[in-house]
Amino acid sequence: MRWETELKKWLQKCSKLAVLGIGNSLRGDDALGLKVLKLLRSRVPRSVRLIDCGTMPENFTGEVKRFKPSHVLLVDAASFNAKHGVVKLVPPEEISGVAVSTHALPLSMFAEVVQKTVKAKVLLLGVQPKKVDFMEGLTPELEKAVQEIAKVLVRLLGEVCG
Repeated sequence: MRWETELKKWLQKCSKLAVLGIGNSLRGDDALGLKVLKLLRSRVPRSVRLIDCGTMPENFTGEVKRFKPSHVLLVDAASFNAKHGVVKLVPPEEISGVAVSTHALPLSMFAEVVQKTVKAKVLLLGVQPKKVDFMEGLTPELEKAVQEIAKVLVRLLGEVCG
């Protein structure tokens, strides 16, 4: 799993981490970020803050600023023309090239604001969705990805941020 190795490297020197779950629970696979957060609840170190942003992460900029994280990880379904369920880590300067359709403000703008105002390192953990139609629940491919991401994050965050 290349993304796991990249994430561990990105997390080096992390003093505090904000994990922002982004998505819409009524749009199928777009709920991925929210589902990952649910699986992380009460399983991460105290230096990690989990923030359920729904479809408007920009509304949580103040909360992120008050927490003063060194790192901010955005978790969201994102289209980058890969196989359904594929995980990709996207640096802020490349986020604008990734389609994330259910948000009011482009995620690239939000990442830029966080970098400038919070002075934190920002990274998008994106997963290629299969269906973002109006439906509840994830497709099997994304459900599998959610389980794997949560498992990896619990382990990594315990090692690096613990």
